[in-house]
Amino acid sequence: MREAVAVVLMSADEIFMVQRQEYLPSFPGYFSFPGGLIDRADEVDSGIPLPSVFHHLKPVMARALLREVKEECGIDLTVEALFRVRELGEATTPSFNPYRFKTSFILVELASRPEMKIDQGEIKRVFWRSPRALFERYLEGRMLAVPPTVELLKNLSKDSYWRQPTVLDLNLRYDEERLVPMIEPLKGVKQFLPLSHTFPPANRTNCFLLGDRLSLLVDPSPKDEKEYRKLLRSIRPYKIDRLFITHHHPDHHEHAPELAKELRVPLMMSEWTRDMIMQCWGRSYFRGSDIKIVKDGEHVTTWQGQEVVAHHLPGHDQGQLGLAPEKLDWFIVSDLIQTIGTVVIAAPEGNMKSYFESLERVISMNPKVIFPSHGIGLGGVHKLQETLKHRKEREEQVRELMTQTQDLEVIFQAIYPNLDYALKRYALKTIEAHIVKLTEEAKENRSGL
Repeated sequence: MREAVAVVLMSADEIFMVQRQEYLPSFPGYFSFPGGLIDRADEVDSGIPLPSVFHHLKPVMARALLREVKEECGIDLTVEALFRVRELGEATTPSFNPYRFKTSFILVELASRPEMKIDQGEIKRVFWRSPRALFERYLEGRMLAVPPTVELLKNLSKDSYWRQPTVLDLNLRYDEERLVPMIEPLKGVKQFLPLSHTFPPANRTNCFLLGDRLSLLVDPSPKDEKEYRKLLRSIRPYKIDRLFITHHHPDHHEHAPELAKELRVPLMMSEWTRDMIMQCWGRSYFRGSDIKIVKDGEHVTTWQGQEVVAHHLPGHDQGQLGLAPEKLDWFIVSDLIQTIGTVVIAAPEGNMKSYFESLERVISMNPKVIFPSHGIGLGGVHKLQETLKHRKEREEQVRELMTQTQDLEVIFQAIYPNLDYALKRYALKTIEAHIVKLTEEAKENRSGL
């Protein structure tokens, strides 16, 4: 497991925080502190003496801290006047995340606020604020952050912490045998992570809990009875008024009718989703359930005082619905994109033209945060733009190959020469969806439409 360092710079009563650029591959758009992974160069003693205030830290950590602050902020802490340096806390990436590292949070108290040269390739915005003001920003739903950052801000915002500072345990704590993990990267959007029968390499479907007075549990889909019981125990402390299903694929509603009956709440979904689920799993699937049909543009709850609106996002699935508050502080886009793996567009429910249109619609709305059904939340719409760009490039490949052959197998081999065989049938369906779109557009062009 690799180690990392995060640096909390402090001047007077304010601390320094950044918002990461939205195009970064890891934690795009997140609020964080300067820092990063300890690399091999940090393990080599350069011979340059460390300032005395760093001597209680491991030398490799001190060197990483100095390097990261200089690279990201343009500050040379070896020449700045420093009051003190001390450890604030430590956090290890939870076991459900395949990419794990241990991060040490270090407070560096400065005698005065320094001149900075910010690395704009990595940092979008910077803030000097009191810990309380920054934590209030999170509480207002205006900060996307990982759990250790939220926990740290919560503690630093308390006067009692500064009267008797301690080294904080910033790890995400939960009973893995009894509960599913839950994070709240944006206040008021709780993200439960039950294991589900989803498309690899993902193995979990995000189950969101949101709403002020009327609360929605979105896409509960535990993979088996054991995981169902873990999810049930995890949500018991919260008020749940309705379950909301984004679309008909089983990794978004498995065990949902059972859960709705146990909680005695209705199920919300589009008409297409209801009909497709009954077509695929039988009319008895919803026996005894109270189903409420949701239409595009319908208000379904509130968040931070804003109406939360359902948005029709066909393409991956004709009946797919997303959710977003009126001011677009976030957007749950379901399977419009994924941060783990890729979205399959497959007939009969999938349609590539509709998929392009749904991507373009959400991009034009420009929400501040995107929540997919698989993977972490993302700041901004960069991932949507990149997905649309990739799909257009793939379509051009298909268009060019269609001038040479109509053999689907030949087209597949040209586009995906090294694809895992287990994924072949999904890739073929997506290629077919591109061919249908291109064929229909060619017909429309010939007819003058």
